[in-house]
Amino acid sequence: MSIDLTLGPRPDEPGPEIGGPSSYPADVTARLAADAATIIARYPQPRSALLPLLHLVQAQDGYLTRAGIAFCAGQLDLTDAEVAAVATFYSMYRRTPTGDYLIGVCTTTLCAVMGGDAILDTLESELGVHAGQTTADGLITLEHIECNAACDYAPVVMVNWEFFDNQTPSSVTDLVAALREGQAVHPSRGTTLCPFRETARTLAGVGEAGDAGGAPGAATLAGLEVFRESGEAPC
Repeated sequence: MSIDLTLGPRPDEPGPEIGGPSSYPADVTARLAADAATIIARYPQPRSALLPLLHLVQAQDGYLTRAGIAFCAGQLDLTDAEVAAVATFYSMYRRTPTGDYLIGVCTTTLCAVMGGDAILDTLESELGVHAGQTTADGLITLEHIECNAACDYAPVVMVNWEFFDNQTPSSVTDLVAALREGQAVHPSRGTTLCPFRETARTLAGVGEAGDAGGAPGAATLAGLEVFRESGEAPC
């Protein structure tokens, strides 16, 4: 049996330009500046704080806006173009409004073989949106993602960058139902799931850090156990 796999993003998922408001109200700017000062003070060179500052403004708007780009540029003495060049390189920085829960489905080779495409199709049907879109109530944004280095637990779904391992069309349907009902949802590993903007503040280094989660699971450690049983000396 042959399997035809198309790698890379789907053709209907373009990368939009950064839009939104061009500036913040004075009170928002003052509040962000206080958080930015805390972040910048952690680094020997101010421009090294750019990545967490991008998370900070993403927490403010739910995505990156022209106002957020300009704020980061002003705090670090960079141009808007320099900030935007960095922001558009990383997929964790959103360029369109994002729901409370960003659900990402991996369809790279192993996850695809294990059912990732079927999971994505199920979610598109269940949510009534295509990858790259947000539900009408603003609760959930669905996206198609590339490999997140969790192949030992394929197929993997991520919600606000927390891992949900060994998923099936049935399990993701239950996951969506729980999110819609406001139930507590617990990732397979990692910290307690929180809304997208709170997650962004945590990544910026100014939010409430949760439980880091437990030790690696058996699937992650399988190769190490095989090596130990072989009796070979480490390199």
